[in-house]
Amino acid sequence: MNEKRLPAFKAYDIRGTIPDELNEEMAYQIGMAYSAEIHPSGTVAVGKDIRTTSNSLADAFIRGLNDTGVDTADIGICGTEMMYFASSLEGMGGGAMITASHNPKGYNGIKLVGYGAVPIGEDSGLLNIERRVRTGDIPKTASLKGSSGQRDITGMYIDRILSFVDIKSLKPMKIAANAGNGCAGPVADALASRLPFDFTRIFFKPDGDFPNGVPNPLLPENRAVTASAVLSSNAEFGVAWDGDFDRCFLFDENGDFIEGYYLVGFFAKRILQKNPGGKIVHDPRLIWNTREIVSEAGGFPILSKSGHTFMKETMRKTGAVYGGEMSAHHYFRDFCYSDSGMIPWLLAAEEISTTGKHLGEMVKARIERYPCSGEINRKVNDPDAVLKDIEEHFSNKATAVSHLDGVSIEFGNTWRFNLRKSNTEPVVRLNVESAGDEELMRSKTCEILQFIEDKMLF
Repeated sequence: MNEKRLPAFKAYDIRGTIPDELNEEMAYQIGMAYSAEIHPSGTVAVGKDIRTTSNSLADAFIRGLNDTGVDTADIGICGTEMMYFASSLEGMGGGAMITASHNPKGYNGIKLVGYGAVPIGEDSGLLNIERRVRTGDIPKTASLKGSSGQRDITGMYIDRILSFVDIKSLKPMKIAANAGNGCAGPVADALASRLPFDFTRIFFKPDGDFPNGVPNPLLPENRAVTASAVLSSNAEFGVAWDGDFDRCFLFDENGDFIEGYYLVGFFAKRILQKNPGGKIVHDPRLIWNTREIVSEAGGFPILSKSGHTFMKETMRKTGAVYGGEMSAHHYFRDFCYSDSGMIPWLLAAEEISTTGKHLGEMVKARIERYPCSGEINRKVNDPDAVLKDIEEHFSNKATAVSHLDGVSIEFGNTWRFNLRKSNTEPVVRLNVESAGDEELMRSKTCEILQFIEDKMLF
């Protein structure tokens, strides 16, 4: 009989409400369990976001490591990608980031990595860490405690981020930037001091109370402020980050939000120009645009199950130079195979500078060629039954069916869709795309949604 998992332990990280699902005592135990399970061979880097509970959780986690003999380096308030970078430096044996990313302020969490910033998910140690915490199977306090110190890696991190672009090629331009009162503001300021850009700064002051709303640019209601700033400041483009800025979201010169799907192909093409014949990893939700661009650019598209642990694993196995998900996670081989929310907008600025074209101009044709629904969520009673019924209903006329991540069904070269279930809630997520026929895409999206609603009551 399977034991019920602690609710804060998800598929890819630890995240829950404070203090019932995650608290200081649990953070201490997680630190001890991490030590017992991962056996870090060097110092563990610990970063934290600006949430009001992050300091105390980080201190508790560090105590758990130190009490089991593990040395730690507190890298302070930062973005998740800065923890990834720190954990890949010489002498480091792993890392942890105290953050709940884009969740509301009542939440917090912990993202864990091992040596070289390799992610720790449910298939790579997180389930065992959860079991240890749940059952009390954690080590006793070591006779020789680990040391605890602070380390500022900001300068080295900024240098690495800027290495992805040719700074001399960048042209002066206005950029509307929305940090959402998260951790991105100070880092964007540090980058700005070395760049020829004029920023219109929106919510740059870190504030764990999030006075201007939850830092999640994917929510349509959160996009208007960035879009308006692009137009009012006559900016070349806009960028908005989530709370721990491991994702960034782009707006074109007209203030229009650009779906993350089209940016995967956009960045893949540019990275292949610098890495001819490289491999590009992408997720299975929406694929046609990415595959076509990568193939035409002389690269090799590789499909991976969505989620950062799977994407990074596939990239490491194949040596891919870049990986992208439509959810705005962009991964780079030369950034320890990790996702960054700072590198993508810099690449966009470089492309605008070197081509003289507007961002909207460069993606418009791709949007028209492969129109998509964007991800649509529906809450259902039984996600597995929904997927089974959908496949039985639509597969009769299908030309291809895949179960890599949920179910993906193709109908020749006309249209396709992917339907998958959430790892954490009774929700199914739908993505539909067509080959140049927006009306077909919209009608099929409505047809699938109606089928779900008819078959499965909420």
